[in-house]
Amino acid sequence: MGKTARAAAAWRTYKEVNKPGAPPIGARIRAVPRLVRGVAKGDYPHMGRGKLAMMALGVLYIISPIDIIPDFLMLIGVADDFGLLLWLTGSLLGESGRFVQWEDQSRVAPHTERVFPPPGDGATHH
Repeated sequence: MGKTARAAAAWRTYKEVNKPGAPPIGARIRAVPRLVRGVAKGDYPHMGRGKLAMMALGVLYIISPIDIIPDFLMLIGVADDFGLLLWLTGSLLGESGRFVQWEDQSRVAPHTERVFPPPGDGATHH
């Protein structure tokens, strides 16, 4: 992912988090463990286990002492970690916000079919 794409993803996340009526950032962060549990158990239908696995690999890569691009190559080595961190943060905040909305819909209408809008770019993410 290039610098422009990372910046665009960060901007979309910022706009989504600050949208009127959107779940606040604290609620999104607190929802992450429930999101992970819901995806792993198959209870949350709007995110696939593959994306969850990619996020887990991203976390492992960031905390791992082993790097694909070593950090001693200063700008390049740090940039890959930072780019991954931006993607991971944006993905988690965006998906946890949709999860909070899905939970709220589930409480309001537990016995009706849930209509859930796709993510902002219109693509299906599974």
